[in-house]
Amino acid sequence: MAPMKLYGMALSPNVVRVAAALNEKGLDFEIVPVDLRTGAHKQPEFLALNPFGQIPALQDGDEVLYGNCSTDTAPSSALESRAINRYIATKYKSQGPDLVPTPSAKLEVWLEVESHHFYPAVSPLVFELLVKPMLGGAPDAAVVDKHADALGKVLDVYEAHLAQNKYLAGESFTLADLNHMPYLLYLSKTPKAELVAARPHVRAWWEDIATRPAFQKTVAAIPFPPSA
Repeated sequence: MAPMKLYGMALSPNVVRVAAALNEKGLDFEIVPVDLRTGAHKQPEFLALNPFGQIPALQDGDEVLYGNCSTDTAPSSALESRAINRYIATKYKSQGPDLVPTPSAKLEVWLEVESHHFYPAVSPLVFELLVKPMLGGAPDAAVVDKHADALGKVLDVYEAHLAQNKYLAGESFTLADLNHMPYLLYLSKTPKAELVAARPHVRAWWEDIATRPAFQKTVAAIPFPPSA
């Protein structure tokens, strides 16, 4: 069977999210670079694959799944990295860890919490503190303060929940945990890593999931700049 093809920028958190799921399942894949900075996602070759010009995109045999946005900052659409991960976890349910045990109300709740509460708070922090400096810009202190406060309040909820649960959906690692990992990784490379470190149960959870062999394999493929 030919390797799956994951199209996108290897530094993109959305690409990292899908790569992490593929590695958890032990699936063979390759990352096909699509450089947004040069407009590669708008070129005919890529548009023939995904007419919306979005990343990430995953090609699994004859199936092509589209990503969520062309900039990593646009609102999510119906089929993006989280939905691609749901596809992977469902289609390959019996391979590797079961990331979507059913029925699981906790799983569904925490998948929604990640996309509607965690992501909107953490994404601007990562952009301001990690992405902007990579592009030669300076963080906007007001934006940082606003979203650090918002993320702190979100993580207080996580702290209380994780005091009673090893993982978000209970006692086993699931897609709810995995979908958090890219932005937790990127946050850990900023001064606001203290938001996780200051909460012992959140910190223990992150240290647990961050050291999973599949995620370590994923991280090894991310081309971080030397200063990141």
